[in-house]
Amino acid sequence: MPNLDASGCMPGRFIVFEGGEGAGKTTQQRLLASRLRALGRAVVETREPGGCLMAERIRSLLVSGQPGELDGRTELFLLLAARVEHVRSVIGPALAQGVWVLCDRFGLSTLAYQGFGRGLPVAQLEGMHRLAVDGLVPDRVVVLDIDPEVGLRRVVERGQVVGRFEQESLSFHQRVRQGFVHLAAADPARIRVVDADQNIQAVADAVWLGVMG
Repeated sequence: MPNLDASGCMPGRFIVFEGGEGAGKTTQQRLLASRLRALGRAVVETREPGGCLMAERIRSLLVSGQPGELDGRTELFLLLAARVEHVRSVIGPALAQGVWVLCDRFGLSTLAYQGFGRGLPVAQLEGMHRLAVDGLVPDRVVVLDIDPEVGLRRVVERGQVVGRFEQESLSFHQRVRQGFVHLAAADPARIRVVDADQNIQAVADAVWLGVMG
């Protein structure tokens, strides 16, 4: 656990769930939140793109429609605009109050989807992301790793809404997965990779170890 800050309060922790479509991020976020609350932790659950009113409006532009309707750069700037508002109005204030923030996607998704997936320069994306979040870095990132074919099949089997990203080619999703794996390998102390092709409880146990270990 973090040390007390200058005000004598226990600072919140920022935990991010990352991974491809159908990896189970929402389910695992909910399970971790329940486990933390049972221990008396105050927890906020949120998501990207979205998490606040303005960012949810931007989300509707990003997830609807067909592949190819948005240039990768347009997609990027919309995502970053949503992130600025999300951090400013939800994530930052919660962390300042000592609340644990669990977020479904954050900066790593931008690097994996818009960088590795769309082919935008990753180094530039990293700088733009840092500017958007004013240097905020998650305490721990959990990447739920799954074969894209399996993940996309799960989306269909669960009856989830198939949006613009889910309709992208398999090769796009494979590049995204490679991006997550590559980025995680570069920061193993902070980014933990969990095999998401297991039963829900096994994944939840691995997530717990990844977050608390």
